[in-house]
Amino acid sequence: MRLLVLGGTHHVGRAFVEAGLARGDEVTTVNRGVSGPDTPGAETRHADRLEGGSLAAALGDDEWDAVVDTWSLAPVSVQESARLLDGRAGSYCYISSRSVYSWPLEVGSDESAPVVDGDPGGADGDDYAAAKRGGELAVLSEFSGDIALLRAGLILGPYEIVGRMPFWLKRIAAASPGGRVPAPGPRDRPLQYVDCRDIADWVLGSRPVGTFNTVSRPGHATIGQVLDACNDVTGAGADLVWLSPETIEAAGVAPWTELPIWLPPTGEYAGLHDCDVSAAMAAGLSCRPIEETVADTWAWLQREGLPERPTNRGAGPMDAEAEARLWAAHDAR
Repeated sequence: MRLLVLGGTHHVGRAFVEAGLARGDEVTTVNRGVSGPDTPGAETRHADRLEGGSLAAALGDDEWDAVVDTWSLAPVSVQESARLLDGRAGSYCYISSRSVYSWPLEVGSDESAPVVDGDPGGADGDDYAAAKRGGELAVLSEFSGDIALLRAGLILGPYEIVGRMPFWLKRIAAASPGGRVPAPGPRDRPLQYVDCRDIADWVLGSRPVGTFNTVSRPGHATIGQVLDACNDVTGAGADLVWLSPETIEAAGVAPWTELPIWLPPTGEYAGLHDCDVSAAMAAGLSCRPIEETVADTWAWLQREGLPERPTNRGAGPMDAEAEARLWAAHDAR
């Protein structure tokens, strides 16, 4: 088929480009040309969606069978693309986020859970949850073909510029054999995530229509399996020292941001790794083993390194000072 990827230079977008080319699809990408490499074999067009008329000029009068849009900033840009492509594409897949749900997320909730307000014509992308909800509403209001709204949770895999899995791989790789690495516990803490390539394979193969929580089943992997896989693939031989949630809280180190991927199993964060994904699974979503995701992410980092992140939402991963606080809290307990 003819596939249009709005973006396509990193993470989910790049996974779609590669999956489409592997299937034999005719792939077109539209991006700014500044945040990642273009994939050989795809037709690349450049546009800045924040500049009026830029996207329309890049699209011309062409038509596509399917569109994939990963946009996370001002919803008005999604509104424009959905309007321009209405009647010129058979389906529109918008990569949204579980962040659109009202906080705190209820454990076990499905796609009917309450969502935040969003403005499909909004020009402000600073509020991530509102921007993603606005993007959803923009597609629903402007596009008359088949629509898939994929509310992804934690997305891992190669080409991840957020730096969650890369953080753990690099931190563990930097440990001397037997060197200590703080590991947020409990070790059997269930996780819910999705590999970017599994999203692409699902959408291009099954062409789902509707709104879907797009992550694995809870416990598809544990935090222990993730960090063990990092230790194995890097060959570091690090000593993973498992710290309790209470120790982490006492150290004042933030889950998710300073300790990427990890969230405490109880309290307001519990629902982020525990939602109902029965709709996506029934529609054909399948998730690969965490060991494959970790190994392929490490191989990508070895080949290309971690690119500079074009936007920074919130604090970055744990630094040396935060790690020192963890060790102090660990020793005190």
